[in-house]
Amino acid sequence: MPRITTAIALSVATIATGFLMAACENTNTSNNTNTASPVANSTTTSSSDGLKIGTLLPTTGDLASIGQQMVGSVPLLVDTVNACGGVNGKNVTLVQVDDQTDPKAGAAGMTKLATLDKVAGVVGSFASSVSTAAVSVAVPNKVMLVSPGSTSPVFTDKAKKGDFKGFWARTAPPDTYQALALAQLANKKGFKRVSTVVINNDYGVGFEKAFVETFEKLGGTVVNKNNPVRYDPKAQTFDTEAAAAFAGKPDAVVAVLYAETGSLLLKAAYQQGLMKGVQVLLTDGVKSPTFPEQVGKGSDGKFILTGALGTVPGSDGKALEAFNKLWKEKKGGSPGEYAPQAWDAAALLVLAAQAAKDNTGVGISSKIREVAAGSGTEVTDVCEGLKLLKEGKKINYQGASGNVDVDANGDVLGVYDVWTVGDDGKISVIDKVTPK
Repeated sequence: MPRITTAIALSVATIATGFLMAACENTNTSNNTNTASPVANSTTTSSSDGLKIGTLLPTTGDLASIGQQMVGSVPLLVDTVNACGGVNGKNVTLVQVDDQTDPKAGAAGMTKLATLDKVAGVVGSFASSVSTAAVSVAVPNKVMLVSPGSTSPVFTDKAKKGDFKGFWARTAPPDTYQALALAQLANKKGFKRVSTVVINNDYGVGFEKAFVETFEKLGGTVVNKNNPVRYDPKAQTFDTEAAAAFAGKPDAVVAVLYAETGSLLLKAAYQQGLMKGVQVLLTDGVKSPTFPEQVGKGSDGKFILTGALGTVPGSDGKALEAFNKLWKEKKGGSPGEYAPQAWDAAALLVLAAQAAKDNTGVGISSKIREVAAGSGTEVTDVCEGLKLLKEGKKINYQGASGNVDVDANGDVLGVYDVWTVGDDGKISVIDKVTPK
């Protein structure tokens, strides 16, 4: 594995040193995740000298409620692969790291994975801001990074410029498509005047820009276009931002938030009496079963978010039914948000390594688009795909989240679920929308 470049080493070393000294590795079964420490913890599973991959996902921090739903997918995939013979004749090793929904912790975790654990590929991160930090470490170390949920359009722009050198892909579509889906939903519901409030990072700002452009093309007006409301994720109170977002009596407020801080902002809006008669439109960053409860109930005993609408990347892949069945057998219940995308990200890493007959990041990078979107035999079962690849045949993997046809920029297309919050505070999917 190539060493980290001097420039990156200097910039990351200060951040990483303390984390790396504190990080502990344990050898356990692959369905265990150590999340007790407030710094970038890791859990190592298996002990082979074959393909080694990692995860960099949030089990603590602002996106923990969603990160904890997806983190079980990769160990499940690794167990499945190892049970059918592994990759290139040897078992796959998995190292799991909690990125804490924090770019500094993510950079430190990625540094550990790349330089100490020497992984070939990583599933991560979820937050776009964390993936931005992580990919700056992954690329010079030639580690293939596949995100199951970083949706900022910034990654497409950077990929077009050649910044990632082929070491970046994602199994969730960029927010240019989700923004289009949400704009179409707002238009369909008859909202003409909307305002926006977003978390001030790559995810929030990228989504805001794409939504404004799309909604205006559909004939709508964004009332605070010239004075966008972007909140600091490290802030403690959000009264000012809430007042600004709901000012001007818009038909709806498009709120692009993370769960922990976003719940405080919406609660502040309610306490100021700003939500009456205004539709709240949400996105994937808060789509977790606990979010309505985090925002809380009003004086009438009803959930504040009752009737809110949102979008989230959906899953409609040919492998989804089998994935859901496997999850139920091994873990019980149903997989949460982005779990299918995380499974597919890990699947692409192992399939690409087998296609390349090479357990390195360079090998994975050279074949990942071919196994994802090539002209080979369509396969939904990872073990079947590995078998065909070992026989020298080509495959086209059809995932649980979708067809995962990764393009030259590392992007995929997808469908979106439309969800709402019921009177009981429970979230349900009520429709699907395909951006047009």
